[in-house]
Amino acid sequence: MEEQEDLFEHHRIVCDPGQEPYRIDKFLMDRLPNVTRNKVQQGIKDGFVTVNGEEIKPNFKVRANDVVVVALPEPPRDTEVIPEDIPLNIVYEDDDLLVVNKEAGMVVHPAYNNWSGTLVNALAYHFTQLPTMKDNEGRPGLVHRIDKDTSGLLVIAKTEQAMTGLAKQFFDHSIERTYYALVWGVPLQESGTINVHLGRSEKDRRVTVAIEDGSRGRHAITHYKVLKDLRYVSLIQCNLETGRTHQIRAHLKYLGHPLFNDETYGGNKVLKGTQFSKYKAFVENGFKLMPRQALHAKSLGFVHPISKKFMQFDSELPQDFKAVLEKWENYVKHE
Repeated sequence: MEEQEDLFEHHRIVCDPGQEPYRIDKFLMDRLPNVTRNKVQQGIKDGFVTVNGEEIKPNFKVRANDVVVVALPEPPRDTEVIPEDIPLNIVYEDDDLLVVNKEAGMVVHPAYNNWSGTLVNALAYHFTQLPTMKDNEGRPGLVHRIDKDTSGLLVIAKTEQAMTGLAKQFFDHSIERTYYALVWGVPLQESGTINVHLGRSEKDRRVTVAIEDGSRGRHAITHYKVLKDLRYVSLIQCNLETGRTHQIRAHLKYLGHPLFNDETYGGNKVLKGTQFSKYKAFVENGFKLMPRQALHAKSLGFVHPISKKFMQFDSELPQDFKAVLEKWENYVKHE
């Protein structure tokens, strides 16, 4: 299997000599703890399940003596979360939930290469007995997440009832999520909708790519609107209808407008403007001011799972984002 060396073996199952032909997804559901059929099927589609060293489809049938391997991008690890005394920027809290404003650079939950210092480690210190969603062990309180280098708002569940109610709203796509992004160039249309499947890149599994023909990946919808046209870059508002990994970053790259200084998606070089050394130095200075992708989860709206009241939260752009935006505004103004 291509790129097998990038994956870590979590499960190896050798079928019995008397094994009758049996669908791989049902076979794994019978043998792995705490997994759903959807999760198994998605893992198969993403290439994380092999039989006798070959990738297979969800309707594949295992047979006698087959060797089934489940390999994932991170090594197996105990799901215990170590509480850590890390300050949290809590913008709202009641008995059922809290809303935090996560700073850029903080990983949301423990994972490969980031087992400590995460938002979840901080939550475990400040709150005890946070609920955990099924199939989400080691991530107490979480019903959604944002990337390490994306700043902004997250809602955290404090009770099982709150978690169930919030998770259903995310599943139904009824949560209102608004992001601000600084992107290279200016879209031709002032507003629009990107409705293109997203899936893992076959060349690099850490990267999400657009799949126009919908042959694989998952359906994803991002609505966008240009807030400021700064000729070389633009400030864009994005509203998520779905919540796929790197959705905004991958969709805007697909649109031809990668996020400013997004190294993973090619936004960390001059993509618009001249090649004059003075301009390049200006851009490089902007990268230093904001050494991350220019993306901020600005607002969050949802129905409180207990009181049933609609709640709306908004946050200011962080200082690094403000500084880069002002820098571009001044550049265009005085050009």
